[in-house]
Amino acid sequence: MAEGASSRGAAILERADWLTDALGLVLGEPSNQPLSACLYHALREWIQSGRLANGQRLPSTRQLAQELGLGRNTLLAAFDQLLAEGFLVTRHGAGTFVADLPFEHAASVVAASSPPARADTDSSRLSSRGMALLAFCHARQERHSAFVPGVPALDRFPHAQWQRILRRHQQRMPTDWLAYQARGGVPELREALADYLQLSRSVRCRPEQILIVQGAQQGFELIVRLLSDSGDQVWLEEPGYQGAQACFAAAGLDMTPVPVDDEGMCIDALNDPGHPRLIYVTPSHQYPSGVTMSLARRLALLEAAERHGAWIVEDDYDSEFRYGHRPIAALQGLVDDSRVIYVGTFSKVMYPGLRLGYLVLPEPLVEPFRQANARLHREGQYAVQSALAEFIVRGHFSRHIRHMRDCYRRRQALLRKALAPAVAHGLRLSEGQAGMHLVAWLGDAEHERSLVERARTEGISLSPLSSYYLAAPRRPGLVLGYAGTAEAEVERAGEWLARAWLKLVGNT
Repeated sequence: MAEGASSRGAAILERADWLTDALGLVLGEPSNQPLSACLYHALREWIQSGRLANGQRLPSTRQLAQELGLGRNTLLAAFDQLLAEGFLVTRHGAGTFVADLPFEHAASVVAASSPPARADTDSSRLSSRGMALLAFCHARQERHSAFVPGVPALDRFPHAQWQRILRRHQQRMPTDWLAYQARGGVPELREALADYLQLSRSVRCRPEQILIVQGAQQGFELIVRLLSDSGDQVWLEEPGYQGAQACFAAAGLDMTPVPVDDEGMCIDALNDPGHPRLIYVTPSHQYPSGVTMSLARRLALLEAAERHGAWIVEDDYDSEFRYGHRPIAALQGLVDDSRVIYVGTFSKVMYPGLRLGYLVLPEPLVEPFRQANARLHREGQYAVQSALAEFIVRGHFSRHIRHMRDCYRRRQALLRKALAPAVAHGLRLSEGQAGMHLVAWLGDAEHERSLVERARTEGISLSPLSSYYLAAPRRPGLVLGYAGTAEAEVERAGEWLARAWLKLVGNT
């Protein structure tokens, strides 16, 4: 049997399983009509709406009568009426089936019997938090398009090796891992992470300070829920990461954009700094500009946090990928007892679908965060966490990072080569000493808009730099992700962008 037919058959059987329960709910509703009429109307509505699919076999009237606790004649009356009207058909020796009705007919019947939907009804009106969040939800970019930022080289991930480790841990996982958990993560993973972070990022932590979460975004939400109230002020980089902006906006925080220059976040540029409760920063590789925060700025930021009683949220999303020098030490490790929450993710170094990240918390926050995470989000994927711990301890993680660093260095070089003609005629590129993307700085907002629109017709996703700003003026540019794009496509898309740029500036 063909795979499609097999899966369709399984779906039909699954629907037959729920039909008895659905009819039982119908019979439980108050009605002045006879039971046979209630059954008839329910079955007819489900057929017309497509919830009972064309060709679906129905249970026998004898079986339904027994399971529903009804006389068989009640079922026969409803079925006979549907047979007479052509909604059901019988096949000798096979049973009763939904007739093969034209889709247009079924759709028109439903449309005629359904009241028009109203988008402005109270039931569909979103909360102010929901509206604030949706303002940051832009159209989804296709992962396979060139230049999508933030996507790793999934084609270079060691799938077979990872799957072998993962299967072994899934097969051997303790039974208690199937229950609700509240430990903050598998101890082996927290121990492996503590060793890794201390050596590679100079993070000061013990395993007990690490909380495993389902990605960095969930970590941001926990921080906002536990450490801020609606109306509190948050400083964040301008331009900055849209995911963090969305989280702060949805929480009703007062967002104060802080300009970013060649040394990173510049808090001295604030005319009226106020009193922040949170400070969000990407010091090792600012997103999206790509600059690294200077030591003087880091120390000034730590002093400001202490002075205001604020918490610094250090998002260290892709610091493993540096090409000119060794990774920069984390802000969190510069001073003892700092007011820094370090946020890490495996989305870039492993793959986004893994849905694992972590927080390194100051001692006073460890227990409250563990309890809140267990209550709000539950914990899970312990077999995956255990497999990841082995992946790290056995050295596979570090080897994979080295391979990806070489791969990304190569892909960035190809992109720079393809864009060289445009650079010769005024296009400016960021230094690209780290990370998975470059920024092409533009001097004209119209150039940005035109290039983004033209790229869509070529299957290329150009992310406008202006969309990363909260306030005006917005500097135009393009965020060019290259890590998740194959070499041949990097060359093709880069050469197209170079030609498009030359046309815009009149150098064709």
